[in-house]
Amino acid sequence: MINVSAKDAVGLIELDRPERRNALDVEHCRGLVDAMTDLLAQEVRAVVVTGAGSSFCSGADFGEVYTDGFRDALYAALHAIHDAPLPVIAAVNGPAIGAGTQLAIACDLRVAAPGAVFGVPTARIGLAVDPWTVRRLAQVGGGGTARSLLLACDQIGAELAHARGLVDRLGEREDALALARELATLAPLTLAYNKLTLDRTELAEDDPALLAAFEGCWSSEDLREGRRARAEKRSPRFSGR
Repeated sequence: MINVSAKDAVGLIELDRPERRNALDVEHCRGLVDAMTDLLAQEVRAVVVTGAGSSFCSGADFGEVYTDGFRDALYAALHAIHDAPLPVIAAVNGPAIGAGTQLAIACDLRVAAPGAVFGVPTARIGLAVDPWTVRRLAQVGGGGTARSLLLACDQIGAELAHARGLVDRLGEREDALALARELATLAPLTLAYNKLTLDRTELAEDDPALLAAFEGCWSSEDLREGRRARAEKRSPRFSGR
């Protein structure tokens, strides 16, 4: 089961499968795609992804990981989160192992509770994650962290993950929601442009998507609103236009 809700322009996606420690199967991977599609249709400004109970996501459900279609479903879910044109925060409330770490790094920011643990032990069972996951792990956590997780099959707790940059803040779900509410007040077009640029593995000056997003910020009503708010000494009210 996946619980989806929205309040104050912030969406919440909660994996709720405690009997399997929120492990991902095809059904729940597809549910993540549907959940993000639903929240984007509601025009939320930020999204928090978390798990019910004591686990964030224990990984892939081994009852399905070897079946046809699981990998496609998993990577569709990861990219639905990664490609969303708004900030997505992982509230890592407990172990995030294998596909759980993949889910966490697909998000833009990670807030980790004391019980959070990250690990990608594919070399222990003969599986492999795709090149995007390897590059993304190195991008957000650094090359040393990626090698530690992928080559040594280490597990990293919240404090060490925070020290290495894999985790952005330490805290509970409410801290992640508070961060999301703060991000929801910022200029949506600017955030979307910043995210698009940060996620490009290679930058080209003539990239049409980046150019359009960049020029869109400079010609937006939000830019004019920011200027008015500064002159009037008040908080801006951005519309995303």
